[in-house]
Amino acid sequence: MLTAFARAFKTPDLRKKLLFTLGIVVLYRLGAHVPVPGVSYEAVQQCVKQASEGNNSLFGLVNMFSGGALLQITIFALGIMPYITASIILQLLTVVIPRLEALKKEGQSGTAKITQYTRYLTIALAILQGTGLVATAKSGALFSGCIVADQVVPDQSIFTIAVMVLTMTAGTALVMWLGELITDRGIGNGMSILMFISIAAGFPGALWAIKESGTLADGWIEFGVVILIGFVMVALVVFVEQAQRRIPVQYAKRMIGRRSYGGTSTYIPLKVNQAGVIPVIFASSLLYIPALVAQFSSSTAGWKTWIEAHFVKGDHPYYIAVYFLLIVFFAFFYVAISFNPEEVADNMKKYGGFIPGIRAGRPTAEYLSYVLNRITWPGSLYLGLIALVPTMALAGFGGANANFPFGGTSILIIVGVGLETVKQIESQLQQRNYEGFLR
Repeated sequence: MLTAFARAFKTPDLRKKLLFTLGIVVLYRLGAHVPVPGVSYEAVQQCVKQASEGNNSLFGLVNMFSGGALLQITIFALGIMPYITASIILQLLTVVIPRLEALKKEGQSGTAKITQYTRYLTIALAILQGTGLVATAKSGALFSGCIVADQVVPDQSIFTIAVMVLTMTAGTALVMWLGELITDRGIGNGMSILMFISIAAGFPGALWAIKESGTLADGWIEFGVVILIGFVMVALVVFVEQAQRRIPVQYAKRMIGRRSYGGTSTYIPLKVNQAGVIPVIFASSLLYIPALVAQFSSSTAGWKTWIEAHFVKGDHPYYIAVYFLLIVFFAFFYVAISFNPEEVADNMKKYGGFIPGIRAGRPTAEYLSYVLNRITWPGSLYLGLIALVPTMALAGFGGANANFPFGGTSILIIVGVGLETVKQIESQLQQRNYEGFLR
């Protein structure tokens, strides 16, 4: 990987792309520290410090995707989360709405139209989430237990609230534009790189907090163990993310005039983790709903006490069991809607392709569905274990919360984006240094 980056810096045009991407990243991180107008910076800092000491993980997932900007209530507080949510919603609706499915099959023009719909939905979600965040901060529920929580938004007039929501929405639009700039003029994968930067930005602080809270050898023993477990998890994730089941496909020869076409052999790569990190995000988001309902409810009923005891902290057995089952369920659900065996079988039949030993048409679709179900089981169990092992193994080190740096979601995203970025750089290097068959 380091060799690929070193070679890229030696190539003039790739060096410009890397420096341009680095400049966008610096601008993105600067925006994550500029507070929204109408917010008391001193009160926010005091409440953030108390929240980190108390391991308040209710907004941990969204705060992680924003690089810590959410709890700081900055102009990039919403970060890339509205765009991620909009992309997932459009991807799910593509299977349900025929119009979107037709656009997807139109090629580049249809993809551009779906991208435009994603932008509109991102702005709508940013307005909705920004309003919710401002309302939460205004009521003091964003930092429950903080002494000055009700002073985070000193001026609670309608004009100030509207300016805060508008600023956050404009910040989300700017983040989306910065991501598209990286995709067009940088090294590509703009949104994924911004997501990578947001998560990686919290690593140093989280690791140092574990060291400060440790008791063995002034915290260095805990720090070393966490680093070691992080390396082991990264190696495991890289191994499984690269694993795939290759189904051989043979294309029959066709004679057109005096020329012979086809006769090639290829394969269909089915990844063990076909769903990626989406099931973990779905399960985490769904488990935040009971905690949010309990926090905003003024009731003193038994159900609220039960939720606060079992579903607010991530180290309770009930939370762990439900989290694991939800990840397995969403892994199968997402694979079922993102990969259509019947469509793949029809395309193979249309172009004269077949799997050796399997008849074309319906038998091919059934075989693909059978193989997909078989490899989804280990993939879903792997996702569940990756998401839960840090919580169970590191509970004794005080790291079992949503902001722990080597949690399942953060590791999966960082490794996946890192591998994809390195592959893109290597492909661009091959295009520029291709020497052909003769030297």
